[in-house]
Amino acid sequence: MRNIDHIVSSVKASPAPGLVVDRPLPSPQVEYISPFLMIDHFGPTTVPARENGGAGLSPHPHRGFETVTLLLDGAMEHRDSAGNHGVLRPGDVQWMTAARGILHAEYHEAEFARTGGSLHGLQLWINLPRRFKMSPPAYQDLTAARIPVVEERDATVRASVRVIAGEFGGIAGPARTFTPLLVLHVRLRAGAMLEVPVEGGEKSGWNALAYVIEGAAVARTPEGDVPLAARQMAVFARQGGALSLFSDAGAQVLILAGEPIDEPVASWGPFVMNTQQEILQARSDFSAGLMGRLEGVPY
Repeated sequence: MRNIDHIVSSVKASPAPGLVVDRPLPSPQVEYISPFLMIDHFGPTTVPARENGGAGLSPHPHRGFETVTLLLDGAMEHRDSAGNHGVLRPGDVQWMTAARGILHAEYHEAEFARTGGSLHGLQLWINLPRRFKMSPPAYQDLTAARIPVVEERDATVRASVRVIAGEFGGIAGPARTFTPLLVLHVRLRAGAMLEVPVEGGEKSGWNALAYVIEGAAVARTPEGDVPLAARQMAVFARQGGALSLFSDAGAQVLILAGEPIDEPVASWGPFVMNTQQEILQARSDFSAGLMGRLEGVPY
């Protein structure tokens, strides 16, 4: 089993006007955990019904990484300058590769905006290696029906694991990734324990973390049990094997692991590259319209 390097509590952040999220990564304790750059946890919040449409994020650019949105409740819509369009409903995952540059907008789906309801989800930013940062943009619409579920049982189902990327229990997730990754959405029932094997690199292990979305869990390590409250993230040591989690009353957990990208990281707002010169070029390219145009979105 792996030990834990540290526990990170989420901090409030406002990535856009009127939008407040809980953010465990980056935080005052850790800038990034390669290849994972950011985790934003939004909601659950009650969205009021609006006859004249909902709210959202107006068209904005990205370059050099991927955005992954996991929707737990509500309905969101996506459009981008590469011509992609998708609707996210509970359990769906949207995997957008910004690469050399893209504009996209994310907003409440029309019927959800009209009726209102609960909105809840997470968005991840995943870095790309230098050799892929200027690749063409791409988009994966991973509906809940496409995401396999592995059930850990004794007399009853004790834990269910949705395999979004990588492999668990001999089952592979549908996401195509540029570097080796594991992305699991886990539900632990009361009294459940789960062990998640994590791959190792040539010289040291993958980075791995567990973020508690709801409920409470305990990480079982060689040095003892470490409690994890809702909206806390455990950052595991790179050495060792499996992650071990237990929940007395039940929990919902996001487990992320991946092979580190051992390259410099330079970032500014929506751009993540390797050097400051590349960041300046990204800003210039965006201003010149080289990341495409996106018109006709309702927000």
